[in-house]
Amino acid sequence: MRMKKINNRKGFTLVEIMIVVAIIALLAIMAIPGLLRAKVSANDAIAKSNLRTLSTASESYASDNNGNYPTAVTSLTGATPPYLNTDFCTGTQSGFTYTCTQAATGYTFLATPVTAGTTGSKSFTMTTGGVLK
Repeated sequence: MRMKKINNRKGFTLVEIMIVVAIIALLAIMAIPGLLRAKVSANDAIAKSNLRTLSTASESYASDNNGNYPTAVTSLTGATPPYLNTDFCTGTQSGFTYTCTQAATGYTFLATPVTAGTTGSKSFTMTTGGVLK
């Protein structure tokens, strides 16, 4: 009597695994640049929003103080209630650093990407009266 050998091995061959890895690599190559562009765009939008927030707080302060603008960000964050909850002028926020120049006659806020092209596309400036450049 002749016995029939049954092959019950289950699993993937090396070729099948290599094909799957190659497909995943191709998908990653196509997706990553789009995701990086989306991150830069989001950081740009956040920077513009933060500049508008700084400007609105400064304009509100001037409205409450006979047209005199705050001379330091602490005037905005230290008031009760505060005009501004976050001090954007120190540290890094969403890939941008902020330079705040304030005087009783006006202000200039500058948002600069930490790494141009990677964390943000360009610098943005907000001046007295809420003018974004």
